[in-house]
Amino acid sequence: MDALIFLGTGDAMGVPRVYCSCEVCEEARMTGMNQRLRSSVLVQGQGETDSFLIDCGPDWRSQMEAIGQRATARMLVTHAHFDHIGGLPEWADECRWRQAKGELYAPQEVLDQIQRQFPWIHRQLQMIPADAGIELGGWNITTWKVTHGANGYAYAYRLEKPGFRWVYCSDSIGLNEEEKRPLHGLDLLVLGTSFFHETAPYPTRSVYDMKEAAELLQEVKPLRTVYTHMSHDIDLNRSYPLPPQVTLAVAGMKLELG
Repeated sequence: MDALIFLGTGDAMGVPRVYCSCEVCEEARMTGMNQRLRSSVLVQGQGETDSFLIDCGPDWRSQMEAIGQRATARMLVTHAHFDHIGGLPEWADECRWRQAKGELYAPQEVLDQIQRQFPWIHRQLQMIPADAGIELGGWNITTWKVTHGANGYAYAYRLEKPGFRWVYCSDSIGLNEEEKRPLHGLDLLVLGTSFFHETAPYPTRSVYDMKEAAELLQEVKPLRTVYTHMSHDIDLNRSYPLPPQVTLAVAGMKLELG
């Protein structure tokens, strides 16, 4: 059975933030309970050719070392913000050393942004558009644009096999009805929630908080939800009033996809 492994569960800045001495950041420095690398997951199939990553942030190398994996053949990217693509040059270098060409899947506009940021990267990475849907590791994968608030737009992925349907949506807020439609009928929703209750003015925000996410879950009703992309506002030593069947992601957490 395929599995989902959380490699990183943090927001764009990670935890601890280098400039911060809050209780959560200090705890992360002391025991590591709240230490969070930038969000990424491994979809682990039955063999190496059936496995792939979603997103490649600046912590990619550390995440690979943590799971003892020396190579990655294929990857999905949700959008071209640094916390989701900052590790691509290191991945490209890994591909160069093993004389292989990695497969990078994303919507065409995301691939174009990546190519502009790293003009040389196509030498080591095959850029494959995902707009019309793709198949990886036996998963039928579709993608659609989701509102990322003050940060514009990102993309979410819906992955389906017979008997199991799930979505990875790390960066979104205030989804409209069309954007929410693929979230219905899910066995699992992986959703970004940076704060429990974020007090910044709404026009400045870019990701759901957990209170808003609870309202979304009441509407789309996934069987299970995992919150990821968490900032230093979230303390894993605390107990939060979360909806039933909601779990906070931690690095190394493994879920069966079936």
